[in-house]
Amino acid sequence: MAKLCIDDLEIEVVPKKIKNIYLSVRPPDGHVRMSVPAKMDQETVSFFARSKLPWIKNQRAKILARPAQLVPEYVSGEHHFLFGVSYELKVTAQTGRTQVELDEDQHINLTVPPGSTREQRQKVMMDWYRRQLKAVIPQYLEKWEREIGVAVRECRVRRMKTKWGTCNIRDRRLWLNLELVKKSPACLEYIIVHELIHLLERYHNDRFYAYLTRYLPTWKQLKKELN
Repeated sequence: MAKLCIDDLEIEVVPKKIKNIYLSVRPPDGHVRMSVPAKMDQETVSFFARSKLPWIKNQRAKILARPAQLVPEYVSGEHHFLFGVSYELKVTAQTGRTQVELDEDQHINLTVPPGSTREQRQKVMMDWYRRQLKAVIPQYLEKWEREIGVAVRECRVRRMKTKWGTCNIRDRRLWLNLELVKKSPACLEYIIVHELIHLLERYHNDRFYAYLTRYLPTWKQLKKELN
């Protein structure tokens, strides 16, 4: 791992066993990262980075212009999303009970023991979110495995900082970001289709995007919605 400085911009360079260069600008601070083929020379890496400077600066400007994300305290009155719908959180302190339920008035009702900490309330919510997401994944997998003509051995859920999903091609295993439970069902479906297509084409090349457009013509709009 190395650092490349261009026009006072610091870029993290990570050599990997890959064929192409992958460039990303990451929230919340606009960190720039380049994954490059392990044997690529420094001059080529630097030339590529310079050629992408306008794009990098534009992406950084967008990220840095975003309002700061408020850290939820999991208290009554906050709004939390479930599959693209905003619900008001109502917290009830009750001895011996921890549960989360939806009601007909667009509330998420969180019941926790008296004196619970923010971390304890968050854990109850995250466990509930995980169950909600895992309950709907199978219907999308069944649909798109049949449509695309591939099959996975398993699909797991975890919290990720920079990716919505990943596909382990060798083990035929999908990982989905727990945060997808807060997005619209169409966005969840897009990520599942995206990762399944990696079983047909490993890299994000023209062939990959041709498959994606064939199976999910609206993917560009859904990607914008996610980002």
